[in-house]
Amino acid sequence: MTSQFTPNSVDVLLFDIGRVVLDINFDKVMAHWAQHAGCAPAELATRFVVDDSFKHHEIGRIDDAAFFENLRRTLGINITDAQFLEGWNAIFTGEMPGIAPLLAAAAKRMPLYAFSNTNPAHVAHFSVTHAELLSHFRNVFLSSSIGFRKPDAEAYDHVVKAIGVPASRILFFDDLAANIEGARARGLYAIHVTSTDDVARALTALGI
Repeated sequence: MTSQFTPNSVDVLLFDIGRVVLDINFDKVMAHWAQHAGCAPAELATRFVVDDSFKHHEIGRIDDAAFFENLRRTLGINITDAQFLEGWNAIFTGEMPGIAPLLAAAAKRMPLYAFSNTNPAHVAHFSVTHAELLSHFRNVFLSSSIGFRKPDAEAYDHVVKAIGVPASRILFFDDLAANIEGARARGLYAIHVTSTDDVARALTALGI
């Protein structure tokens, strides 16, 4: 996949955040909530679904409190908003191994941007805890701010327009196949990231 890239073949690098820049572990969310609720994490995991509430939270239509209230109903647990928030933010486990030096090197050569499906609670958390790493990005496009989420076409079109270069000059990194397909359908180059090695290989092909 990276063999098609040569130095100067793209002008901008666009990165997803979860499992590309920051490592995440959803099991930790379930473990925190289950501990507060007095049940087994596996029970909660089977009840958790990406429903309209989840999607509306990610595009800014509902706030954290409304999202947590929906979780009380769908998960069948009665824990506080503070306990929900503690568990929700436990999803972040640190930087993806080896990504920091790659971003630092790439930022010296071309503009870097980030594009994440995320929500206000997570933004408030990672924008502080990982401020130094995220400083490599000229702008971070957040679904909860722009009102669109991947893999919807409108999300990519919004980001491309805001960056101000043709989609064909943007290389996008994401860990989800659906988001890669969505990006390619809108004219972006896209690489499916399964580890930091995929990013490293692409940067090498670009001469970085």
